[in-house]
Amino acid sequence: MPRSTLSSPGLQASYVWAAAEDLLARPGVLAVFGFGRAAQLPEDRRALRVGLEPLGTQPAPFEVWRGQGPVATGEDGALRWSSDGEHLFFALELDEAAHAGIAATTASAYRHLTRFVGASPTPHLLRLWNYLDAINAGEGDAERYRQFCEGRARGIADARWSSFPAATAIGRQDGVRTLQVYGLATRRPGRALENPRQVSSWRYPRQYGPTAPVFARGMLDAHGQLLISGTAAVVGHASRHPDDLDAQMAETLANLDALVAAAGLPFGTPAHSYLKAYLRDPADAPRVAATLTPRLCAAEHLLLLAGDICRSDLLVEVDGVRQPA
Repeated sequence: MPRSTLSSPGLQASYVWAAAEDLLARPGVLAVFGFGRAAQLPEDRRALRVGLEPLGTQPAPFEVWRGQGPVATGEDGALRWSSDGEHLFFALELDEAAHAGIAATTASAYRHLTRFVGASPTPHLLRLWNYLDAINAGEGDAERYRQFCEGRARGIADARWSSFPAATAIGRQDGVRTLQVYGLATRRPGRALENPRQVSSWRYPRQYGPTAPVFARGMLDAHGQLLISGTAAVVGHASRHPDDLDAQMAETLANLDALVAAAGLPFGTPAHSYLKAYLRDPADAPRVAATLTPRLCAAEHLLLLAGDICRSDLLVEVDGVRQPA
């Protein structure tokens, strides 16, 4: 059974080729993620099908999060969760039609998750993933990503965060108007990081919409893991190299290198990283994989997914985890 595991004294993350039922039966498993329509997942609060199709190796592996102790699970309305007392996995899936559009749907999701996480024994929100259909559809301020940002800002208006969490927002390509938001919170706070090559997201100028995005470029958890937000070919606040995949990949790598350096910790070799790469055009998968491996991660630590980037002039985005040596 091929397996790629990155472990630390805290959360363990792995890409595993196995039956989801077998993975969920293992001790300490907080979450199992299957990607795309073909993923076989049982009914379990810890099992989540992500609405992005995998590229490359078929079948795709499952992503597994494993904690350090017995796991409890539960539900809070539309939110489902699991926790080992140190880490909290939570997920929300909301139908846009039931909430009058993406802005209202996002506001509802974020109000719910901030309330729930803030009242839990693991109140420190480290990392969020957001997947929504047709992220670039709409003109000007009516673009769905800009509407998502507006809803997120409304949803966190009452949150008492000391810093913004790391985050990713990617467009589904399956036509399903269901907003998926899932994340990781912990008992101990992390340390938010910014990238010296980039303007902080919440300081973006008006040209990117009436409401700036709000996320940290990365987050160091209490065990020294660097949780990397979605990273693309953005320098300052501007997209670079439209329609040039190789140049965008080079700029993305420079941003990833700068973020790791900003963390100020001795990070390990590519074997200590796992990454997701989101590609607007699935045909770009071989070139993206060749660029990222073996420089940043081992081949078995890379998951390629079809997804639209939040800016229509960007072709690829990368997120993941980098662990200390």
